[in-house]
Amino acid sequence: MSEQSFLSDVTLDPELERDAVNTIRMLSADGVQAAKSGHPGMPMGMAQAAFTLWSRHLRFNPHDPSWFDRDRFILSAGHGSMLLYSLLHLTGYDLPLEELKHFRQWGSKTPGHPEVGHPPGVETTTGPLGQGFATGVGMAMAERWLAERFNRPGHKVIDHYTYAIVSDGELMEGVASEAASLAGHLHLGKIIYLYDDNGITIDGTTEVSYTEDWARRFEAYGWHVQAIDGLNGQAVDQAIAAAQADPRPSIIGCRTIIGYGSPNKANTSAVHGAALGEEELAATKENLGWPQEPSFYIPDAVAKLFSGAAPHGEKLEAKSQARLNTYAEEYPEEAAELRRMLAGELPDGWEEALPDFAPGAIATRAASGQVINALAPILPNLIGGSADLAASNNTTIKDQPFISATSFAGPNIHFGVREHGMAAILNGLALHGGVLPYGATFMVFSDYMRGAMRLSALMGAPVTYILTHDSIGLGEDGPTHQPVEHLAALRVMPNMTVFRPADANETAQAWRMALLNRSGPTVLALTRQKLPIWDREAEGLGAASGVSQGGYVFYEHAPDGLDIVLIATGSELEIVYAAARELVEKSVRVRVVSLPSWELFELQDEEYQQAVLPPDVPKLAMEAAVTFGWERWVGNDKSKGDVIGVNRFGASSPYKRIYEEFGLTAAHVVARANALIGR
Repeated sequence: MSEQSFLSDVTLDPELERDAVNTIRMLSADGVQAAKSGHPGMPMGMAQAAFTLWSRHLRFNPHDPSWFDRDRFILSAGHGSMLLYSLLHLTGYDLPLEELKHFRQWGSKTPGHPEVGHPPGVETTTGPLGQGFATGVGMAMAERWLAERFNRPGHKVIDHYTYAIVSDGELMEGVASEAASLAGHLHLGKIIYLYDDNGITIDGTTEVSYTEDWARRFEAYGWHVQAIDGLNGQAVDQAIAAAQADPRPSIIGCRTIIGYGSPNKANTSAVHGAALGEEELAATKENLGWPQEPSFYIPDAVAKLFSGAAPHGEKLEAKSQARLNTYAEEYPEEAAELRRMLAGELPDGWEEALPDFAPGAIATRAASGQVINALAPILPNLIGGSADLAASNNTTIKDQPFISATSFAGPNIHFGVREHGMAAILNGLALHGGVLPYGATFMVFSDYMRGAMRLSALMGAPVTYILTHDSIGLGEDGPTHQPVEHLAALRVMPNMTVFRPADANETAQAWRMALLNRSGPTVLALTRQKLPIWDREAEGLGAASGVSQGGYVFYEHAPDGLDIVLIATGSELEIVYAAARELVEKSVRVRVVSLPSWELFELQDEEYQQAVLPPDVPKLAMEAAVTFGWERWVGNDKSKGDVIGVNRFGASSPYKRIYEEFGLTAAHVVARANALIGR
């Protein structure tokens, strides 16, 4: 049997193929009707194209969805999720028919839009249009990086495609355009996307807002472009084969009819985002020659046809494993490294490679760059870069190449000025596995990345975001580039771990925690301006390893009880520490707490939290950002807790003058602390 999917060598009876395609259509329509909500039109229109891809080209094993050399399939047009669920059920994934009957219901494995791993076989969370398109670019980059690092003549242990179904919405969204541009630039030939060119959006025909020549646009990006009849299985089959033979990323425009088979709603927006309705569903079944009952009907011959998918997938995986075993005999060290990377394991000794910074002064962005370069020799799959700000973000691994259209040998990536595309591509790199991805820009431009960052958190994708120039402390560029609300916005996102380290050694520890975090993304908020590196032992300060608990006692002078606790993150810890020393000279018993990660501190038990932040002691916090959220740590009673922050936009000026004008000074801390304790 062919190395491609389970029907690639089969001459299929036209009637059986028609029934298989209509099974996909009607399972989708029945599922949406049972839920009384959803999007039946796209699955009904793209059923033929999807069937052809899955049966003749896609390499997968339903009994092991995590097989590393499988092809990746992304339903970027995630609103058509019943198409994917129907295919997963029919091909033998762990998705019983009962789950299709409970589409969009509480506790089901069939949510309204696909969610990674839920059910097994879903490669990425989609629904926000364009995200799947861009995520697929990251998956293809990971495949090529691993293939170039590990494949040897006669040994192709990494060799798979990234396929997707995309819609008009994907092609309109900017994030997809950013990713498409980079994919074309890098000649990512293992990308093959089927574009559902049905001419309909929710608001009507695409002509009301979308009249460009999409094919010429993608040709300009450097893609291989085809336009076919998406309702013709043979045309789809031939187009995919042609795409596989071309060295460029490919997009195949499949002209389809949204809601195919519906006599009154096909080719209209009425079938895009709403159930057919009982009458129209019955009319559609009659039109397609489909039994009215039972709902969710699967003909025996169709079930038998699809039953070959799992055994074939097991054979494919067994051959893949055999290739890896043969490879391991000739290249044992490479095979061991590949297996470790694919398992997401970190090598022995990586933590010892973290630098220990001597006293001095350095911006935390620069410290981060030194950490990356210290880790790179022992973590060769630490790959990433910047959205055209590498010199400012300090992301380049020195003396190593940047990936290019002709070589993926290096760990460095030029993402270009494509923040949103970069973030979505990082998701694809992380979800694919085998690499440890990071990406960087100025913190203020996390606004451009937020859609993809939210999906990182939702999916639990282990991406590291390096966001430099983290406050008004960046200075002269002014309020357009000075983030004030961004820390709060990132902290309120579930499953996003944010670090704002106060010196180089806290930065190293923040990187340590980011690499240990395999269940979600991490933000490193880093300064442009230099910060002191304290001689912690000599000054009697808390160890930077306290970063692992999110917050720790940095300094204390309280021989017989505390009068006040001062709290800070990042660049303001220096200011608060100076204020504490002044207060001590005036016989105030004071503690300084460094709180670089609220999220990690919240994970500590109550006993530890109260030991660091005693509930009955007045607290004063300082951060060069909006004060929203700080009540969690200082309390809501301003007579017992207060915050010095920046509840306005910044200004263009050297940063020290801005800090003075905004009251981010030791003198202001001293005055506010004395007011809190009644002195």
